[in-house]
Amino acid sequence: MARFMILYRSSVSAADQMASASPEQAQEGMAMWMRWAEKTGQALADLGSPLVSSGLLPTGADGETGTPIGGYSIVEASSSEEVADLLDGHPHLMAPGASIEVLECMQIPGT
Repeated sequence: MARFMILYRSSVSAADQMASASPEQAQEGMAMWMRWAEKTGQALADLGSPLVSSGLLPTGADGETGTPIGGYSIVEASSSEEVADLLDGHPHLMAPGASIEVLECMQIPGT
């Protein structure tokens, strides 16, 4: 079973999304994520967390990094096709301009 890091990308930061949501919207959004987590079951190794950018290293670097990463999850699956099935209907994809990047975690040689 391989591990995959799921990066949630959006042009609107997670902090801005949370700050602009009403309590009802925030509650429904969290309920949607929990339904996805339940559907994903034991394949979900780590639900993850929203992320806030703290900058680039070296300090002050000015590099283009693309659409910001707003959060992550980690799933375990036998293939990238299985991961795609797990992500079908994911609530993150309901936001305008949102995308999901899937990265397979490689085994570190010698471990």
